Amino acid sequence: MTGEPRPSGRAASPDPARKGRLRRVVDFLGLEKSILALLAMVILVGLGEKMAERFLPLYLMALGGGALSIGLLNGMDNLLGALYSFPGGYASDRLGYKRALILFNLLAMFGYAIVILVPTWPAVIVGAVFFLSWTAISLPATMSLVSSVLPRTKRTMGVSVHSLVRRIPMALGPLLGGLLIGYFGEQMGVRLAFVAALVLAGVSLVVQQIWIQDDQERKPAEGNLLRALSLIDAPLRNLLVSDILIRFCEQIPYAFVVVWCVTLNGITPFEFGVLTTIEMATAVLVYIPVAYLADRSTKKPFVLITFGFFTLFPLVLLISRSFWMMALAFVIRGLKEFGEPTRKALIMDLAPEGRKASAFGTYYLLRDVVVSVAAFGGAFLWDASTTGKLVDMLGVGQNLMPWISSVASPTTNLLVAAGFGLLGTIYFGLFGKDLGRIDQGAVT
Repeated sequence: MTGEPRPSGRAASPDPARKGRLRRVVDFLGLEKSILALLAMVILVGLGEKMAERFLPLYLMALGGGALSIGLLNGMDNLLGALYSFPGGYASDRLGYKRALILFNLLAMFGYAIVILVPTWPAVIVGAVFFLSWTAISLPATMSLVSSVLPRTKRTMGVSVHSLVRRIPMALGPLLGGLLIGYFGEQMGVRLAFVAALVLAGVSLVVQQIWIQDDQERKPAEGNLLRALSLIDAPLRNLLVSDILIRFCEQIPYAFVVVWCVTLNGITPFEFGVLTTIEMATAVLVYIPVAYLADRSTKKPFVLITFGFFTLFPLVLLISRSFWMMALAFVIRGLKEFGEPTRKALIMDLAPEGRKASAFGTYYLLRDVVVSVAAFGGAFLWDASTTGKLVDMLGVGQNLMPWISSVASPTTNLLVAAGFGLLGTIYFGLFGKDLGRIDQGAVT
């Protein structure tokens, strides 16, 4: 037999051109092995978390907690985020980011278990002490991983890809949670969502253990807060001040957005999930283009633009009474993510080398301790009866109650939030700094 080619016994080699294109995409997005493992963890933990956490205000009201419990939850979220940021940075430097992330996952799982087993609103608050901490306490370790694995010319891209992937569970989670609530009711639906969160967090532990490479180098961990404050120099302080004002704008109405949409304007829980999906889809569309531009230019304009969107959201929400107007408001809410990864990358740029996790933790400690006051105060701006309870408890300010009753309202809450956003935007425009254009040939 002479006319037929003989099989070589070897599989055809991959197309070199296709392999080269894939390599360019991987390099462009900064998708190193540990980054890919981190993204898988973010999807698993985030999907479970957002199925449940997004509807906690409704769950608290269903359990009889009222507006005060919602304000307490939101204020505690910010306060714990602040308090956990510093030990999160310390643990990341001391244990390494891999071991730190595993520890933080276990804390969240313990909180989920409390909410599942004890269906009362005080138990939800106790459980939240553990599961609300995950994002804040893990952020220094996450940023340390990105900073260690990627060069400076790719840090904005790395943070942006992380932020983009975070939006996948943030978009899908509320949809699934809304379906569970619609089918099983508010109380059972939220509890089942927490069961799913517990299972997915357990799967995430396995992924972390197998795929995230441990950082071999142990960095000096700063456990003294007073000494850690020296890590926040003047340019970072100016960013911090403007960031605090912008977070006032975000957090004053944050926990009440779902109440405005569902309770006051008749949007169903599933429709609210759709609104959240619109928000996340908008954010996803802008992340990569902005990261590409920010890594090749100065970062300040991108941060300034995102502060403007923070300011605009409560104003547009205030005039939104229909689903489609709320959809526009949530598009704007998604656009406020325009420069958020750039802001985090700017913190990395301004933080001292070798101490970035500690600097991150200290930055967020200072920011969120202050912002927690605004988050808790949002309840008093929203509802006069909540303010009246505080006045009665303290036994002061009774003569102010008629004025408080006439002023406190959802409208006041949203307008005050926008005012803080405007102040933060102006401050950063006047005093904000960055490191200028980055040399693309740099590797660190």
